[in-house]
Amino acid sequence: MRVAPCLLPLWLAACGAPLPEDAADDVPIDASSDAAPDLRPPQDLGAPVDRALPPDVPDAPDAPDVPDVPDVPTIADVPDVPDVRDVPDVPSVPDVPMVPPGPVLYPSATRHSPITAELVTRLRAISARGPSLSRDVFSKVGDSITVSTSFMACFASTSGVDLGGREHLRPTLDLYRSGSVGGTDPYRRVSLAATVGWSAGAALSGSPSPLSRELDAARPRAATVMFGTNDIQSRDIFRYGANLLDITDQAIARGVIPILSTVPPRDDNADADLWVPRYNAVVLGVAQSRGVPLVDLHGALLPLASHGLAGDHLHPNTYLSSAGYRACALTPDGLRFGYNNRNLLTLEALHRVAEVTLRGRSAPDADAPRLRGSGSHADPFVIPSLPFADARDTATGGARIFNRYPCRATADESGAEFLYRFTVTRPTPIRAMVITRGATDVDLHLLDRTATAEGCVARDDRVLVTTLAPGTWTFSLDTFVSAGTARAGEYLLVVVPG
Repeated sequence: MRVAPCLLPLWLAACGAPLPEDAADDVPIDASSDAAPDLRPPQDLGAPVDRALPPDVPDAPDAPDVPDVPDVPTIADVPDVPDVRDVPDVPSVPDVPMVPPGPVLYPSATRHSPITAELVTRLRAISARGPSLSRDVFSKVGDSITVSTSFMACFASTSGVDLGGREHLRPTLDLYRSGSVGGTDPYRRVSLAATVGWSAGAALSGSPSPLSRELDAARPRAATVMFGTNDIQSRDIFRYGANLLDITDQAIARGVIPILSTVPPRDDNADADLWVPRYNAVVLGVAQSRGVPLVDLHGALLPLASHGLAGDHLHPNTYLSSAGYRACALTPDGLRFGYNNRNLLTLEALHRVAEVTLRGRSAPDADAPRLRGSGSHADPFVIPSLPFADARDTATGGARIFNRYPCRATADESGAEFLYRFTVTRPTPIRAMVITRGATDVDLHLLDRTATAEGCVARDDRVLVTTLAPGTWTFSLDTFVSAGTARAGEYLLVVVPG
């Protein structure tokens, strides 16, 4: 939803009057900077929702609900979805390897994704790509929840910081206090890749893009990345996934370790909030596919009163003590609030990365859940539970056995395919989505218990929404062939509760 600019906080600031911290959070903190004046606005991303209201101002009315993708009443075929014009594709980075097949699965109910021995190797390999990057600098990439002065800035001061007994974090806290970029430290730096109202595509728009400008200027070793709150307005989860993959890949290509985050609840709009777990499953899938850290802010906020959100039911709130706002109070009292939780999770993630990449420490996690199966017809990948995500590349793997499916007999699917098996014991509503980039065209097929092409009961280019009866089902992710050319490439499969 669009919210009119808040003139009162700007007038107060111009007069030198202090602003309440939450009221000032989403006023652009460097209106004269070159953060994005020369950028064209992202196309078709929906109305930004990223304008926080000052205290005591009534919430703006919710944006009209955007109709959800209708559930398919039966498991009949779903019509193809027309192609949507996307932000121009970013060239792939072929020399950045994917995590090997059979990777670690990122659990959806943990605050930090696992860092096992093989993922330590992965993170060190990313860092090795940027040997001259600043070891004591990180960048911030995101929307107003990242722009807010309640996010990380308070760590720059020696006052107002209470680690709540977590003294093991102090070396990392001090490491970034000592960092210098653009005349300040990374905690307080005004990022060129974080702006109020942005969706993920905005960070990639223009030449050079805001993301490129930020990474060039700051030369960070790591970057926090969180988009999604505004992207949900358009309900185009496929564009969102492609953009988040591009952001992540561009950071990795420069030797920057991206630390991804799930997004908070959308308590301002019930329909938008239904989409939050779907978008967060995409975030999980992107992080897992690249073997980079994920922090679950959404999961941390859910148990809190008001989900740790401010009066607009959209942005996190901040602990107000007798001494004022204290976003870096990581105490039991402080951790009843949204920004305090985000600051703790982010500092912990930066610490986990620094320990294994800068200090040579061993993996903090001995093991983690792993993907079972090989994706072949004889040994499909096993979907253990929902949400589930997995990325594969049909240009470099997969079988070529299924060519056509009766549920869409005219489509030539003679390219490579990967298979996934899912067993349910009760009627289970699901939403299965496949995200691709560029010319890649990998289609989604739902097969019955026979797991054959003849057993195809539903097919779509991008999304299947249905209720599975008890039994064993198979998803075939198969490559479309156009005029004799296989449209092979990387896909991200995401399956969530319907």
